[in-house]
Amino acid sequence: MLTVYGIPNCGTVKKARQWLADHEVDFAFHDFKKQGVPADALARWADAVGVETLVNRKGTTWRTLDADAQAACASREGALAQLAATPSLIKRPILDDGQTITVGFDEAAYRARLGK
Repeated sequence: MLTVYGIPNCGTVKKARQWLADHEVDFAFHDFKKQGVPADALARWADAVGVETLVNRKGTTWRTLDADAQAACASREGALAQLAATPSLIKRPILDDGQTITVGFDEAAYRARLGK
């Protein structure tokens, strides 16, 4: 089963969810704000795509972090700790079917991955 991880009011998450619905892709939605981030999933995502891909350095949350918190994201362990503590720092959405991880929304990548 495909799970979409994100924050419901995020514009990119909204686009991804709408695209999936429009293309009749079944998925479950996991809200970081309400449900938190599963620790095992966060480590697995980092293994699959790297923490550099997971940390959203373009968002408002990144800009509000102090210099020490930003510096902590330079290491895998530090980044995972920051992402667990501040889920809105995670680049989103994350599509996870238990085998393949896709971060962000790119229509061409979704088409290639999902055959739509």
